[in-house]
Amino acid sequence: MTLVLVVDDVPAMAEQYAYDLKRVGGYETLIAGGGAQALDTLAAESVDCVILDLEMPGVDGFEVLRTMKERGIATPVIVYTGTGNYDRCVQAIKLGAYNFIDKSESMERVVLEVENALEKVRLVSEVEALRRDLGTGSPLIGSSAAMLELRETLTRVAPIPSPVLVVGESGSGKELVARELHHLSGDRAARAFVAINSAALPENLVESELFGHERGAFTGASRTHKGAFEIASGGTLFLDEIAELPTPAQAKLLRVLEEDQVTRLGGERAIKVDARVVAATNRDLEAEVEAGRFRRDLYYRLNVHVLRVPPLRERLSDVPELVDHFLAATCARFGVRSKTLDAAALEALMACEWRQNNVRELRNIIERMIIASERETLTLDQVPAELRGAARSPGSDSTPRTFQELKAEAERRIIIAALERNEWHITNTAKELGLADHASLLKIMRRHSLRRD
Repeated sequence: MTLVLVVDDVPAMAEQYAYDLKRVGGYETLIAGGGAQALDTLAAESVDCVILDLEMPGVDGFEVLRTMKERGIATPVIVYTGTGNYDRCVQAIKLGAYNFIDKSESMERVVLEVENALEKVRLVSEVEALRRDLGTGSPLIGSSAAMLELRETLTRVAPIPSPVLVVGESGSGKELVARELHHLSGDRAARAFVAINSAALPENLVESELFGHERGAFTGASRTHKGAFEIASGGTLFLDEIAELPTPAQAKLLRVLEEDQVTRLGGERAIKVDARVVAATNRDLEAEVEAGRFRRDLYYRLNVHVLRVPPLRERLSDVPELVDHFLAATCARFGVRSKTLDAAALEALMACEWRQNNVRELRNIIERMIIASERETLTLDQVPAELRGAARSPGSDSTPRTFQELKAEAERRIIIAALERNEWHITNTAKELGLADHASLLKIMRRHSLRRD
């Protein structure tokens, strides 16, 4: 629920505004009778937007804006005026206010301004996240059979609001799958995607981060804090490394999933939330349940839809597409000229098992190669020594797969390697492979969804 703080030294005006905001916009509202009280409220409550009068005795609106900036309070502020002095409103915007309105404006216009301010906050947050992640991840790249199956299942599950469990090895791309689920989830895609790494949270702060806390709930809780469930309400909450969640937090998580409401630490009021939960793990949760480290009831609650992310060694024919992506993204991030990989280097990378960190490991290797060479074409001698000649032994994959799956993946890798050696010249590649003509090769390429972008 959106919480709006109305700050005005005229009680009748503040109360009328608060009433109309709730009536027209459906917002929860708080009232502050002056600047000092407004600053105290901002320190104690998790306010989403402020409607601020500039002309007030004592601490006026300008001082409120300056103090918010000093304290790093990023809550959007809309100033309103009844004097028509728009020069002072412009001055307020220079101090950090989002926009200004006249007190005579219709409440529908005011609600629109609030919505625009909240949308700007969301977009700024997304842009910052994208800047942090630039070149550190990839979309769901690859056209191997394993990836096509994952995409098909993901597309089918995405619109359903039930919890999803994403399983896969470290570095295989579980968070990317969660983000794609969010992106394809209809109306939820326009709302927040909140990612929490359960393993990275200090045990004494897990419940506060997930469910929020009230001011004074514990030592150091100087202001009310919204938890991840509230922030993600209407959107998606991604709980990575779910197996690392402490047992008490598991019990509370189960309750939230069943009741769709949270109670902040130190609070008594239940808050309705509507966050679609996507959990991820690289562990065998069934084994964790049997060992008593993970609640059985929570496991069954999360296990509604399961998406398995294949390790890179099961889709080695996707390596060329991933390499192209990482080359482009990393060169752009470092501000260097675009680079390419020659066929010998690519074949060496396709021969590796990538058992340590999967796609993440491949990304790191590409980054190392770019840094180590000034040449535009990266060759076999730029591939780290420990990877060169690290041929993948037949049958080394511990994941059971059918003969037909193994055969199809092997054929796809052979075709891609030959195409790379011949710079995707169809006739020359068909000749090298001993095929009757280029039409035979094109037929095989269509079967494996191969084409050069």
